[in-house]
Amino acid sequence: MASRVDDIARLWLPPRVAGEPARDREFAAIRSVAACALVAFPIVPLALSTVLPASLAMPVGAALVASSALVGAVATVAYQRGRARMLGVSIPVEAIVAMDGEPYDLFAGLVTVHDIRGTVLAVHGRDAASYLQWMRDPAGRGFIEQIHVSDRLLFLTAIDGLRQGEGQATVEIRFERPSLTAEGEQFMHMRCEMTALNGTETGAASQPSILVQSFDISAEARLRHEAAHKAALAETANEAKSRFLAAVSHELRTPLNAILGFSDILSGEYFGKLENDRQREYVKLINQSGAHLLSVVNTMLDMSKIEAGRYELMPELFPVTDAVKACENMLALQAREKGVQLTSRIRRGMGEVNADERAIHQILINLVGNAIKFTDAGGLVTIDAETARGMLLLTVSDTGIGIAEDKLALIGQPFVQVQNDYTRKYEGTGLGLSLVKGLVALHGGRFEIASRPGEGTVITIAIPLDGSGMLTGEKATLDRVAPPATMVEFPPRLKDREAADQDDKNGAQRAARSSEKPQHGAAQAKTA
Repeated sequence: MASRVDDIARLWLPPRVAGEPARDREFAAIRSVAACALVAFPIVPLALSTVLPASLAMPVGAALVASSALVGAVATVAYQRGRARMLGVSIPVEAIVAMDGEPYDLFAGLVTVHDIRGTVLAVHGRDAASYLQWMRDPAGRGFIEQIHVSDRLLFLTAIDGLRQGEGQATVEIRFERPSLTAEGEQFMHMRCEMTALNGTETGAASQPSILVQSFDISAEARLRHEAAHKAALAETANEAKSRFLAAVSHELRTPLNAILGFSDILSGEYFGKLENDRQREYVKLINQSGAHLLSVVNTMLDMSKIEAGRYELMPELFPVTDAVKACENMLALQAREKGVQLTSRIRRGMGEVNADERAIHQILINLVGNAIKFTDAGGLVTIDAETARGMLLLTVSDTGIGIAEDKLALIGQPFVQVQNDYTRKYEGTGLGLSLVKGLVALHGGRFEIASRPGEGTVITIAIPLDGSGMLTGEKATLDRVAPPATMVEFPPRLKDREAADQDDKNGAQRAARSSEKPQHGAAQAKTA
């Protein structure tokens, strides 16, 4: 009789999912309901016959017993499944034990046990009740069917990796909500920590399983989204700033060129003599102010080009000596007017460099101009040029006011000037060294600075002689300024001539040997 009831129950209940534990408790409950129905079937019609005619009491009693049995069976099965959802599906409690003997129900979050195809075998977790309030039943394929379509492949790929021998995996997926929340969020962001199990913890003997511990990370995902949005806004604002600077700089240069041209004509007195020296002084001031403003505008335009990655280098071979001498001649008058001695030291036999000549001139002019500006009368500014290990080294040193060590990291940032009691009286935009760093980075070189307050500053740039590190058309990265580890003299002295020549000779020999090796191999291949 019991087997007959079980056969009918199997036809009535939904098909069992592969890997799902046996439904012993459900079948036992249905058998109890069937037994009660068999006992009540003759008793209820007889009881009704006392108040109803026999022809009516028999069918009414039978219908009442059958409907009550059906409702009782459904309610019992629903109760068993709801209890299983809270306690770990319908498997024995003694089987819900982890490898270390600790129950899965003590784990935080939602804990699910899957077979190698992803089917859920059991549901556990200390916070399982709160997750199951908004989730649909995760049993069987319900867990995977609630994952966002675009994230299912990620989850199944992680399961496949665990099946093939990986010990653990972590994925972030989105679960679909049956109904929208007050915030209007359709998906819940979850992080799944997945671990491969090789025991028989879930009652599926000799079959591996996967333990998945899921956590709600919706707040974290929301913060990441907001951070990405703000970063995009900041990048857009920076690009708008660069475009604005480029447009304004271009528009300002046209009237400035007219101001400079007409002031040159007035100062040259080509169309008549000026009446007095005050007029000549005013014309000279107009010309100087216009030249200064034009240099600032040009610097802003070059900086905006570098930040936008649109600064085009024009590499060519040119003598290093000519570039240094041109800079020295251009700024000699400014140094003399301030009472600063400007000198240069260039190694004998200095050859050519493959670089953008205009950019190298601009680097030297900015460095030397800054050195003169921050050096008081009686000071010394020196330009050194030498080569070492295939690099052109240009060093500009001064005996000026210097910079504190904790302020060196700020040097080279756009529109930043290190302010103290000494530098407040010096005007400027703070773009000179920033432009220098950008141009050096475009050449694939490095920028170093060393300084001590009250003693001076030494700035060294190193650029490949052959132009191999040039970043044509790419955006330069302005690295942080770091002082060299060695002590620097103010002003620095060139290293010993014989040692420098020996370094250059060793470098040339190494380069020659490296270039001969492929040729030697090719000759052997040809002989063979």
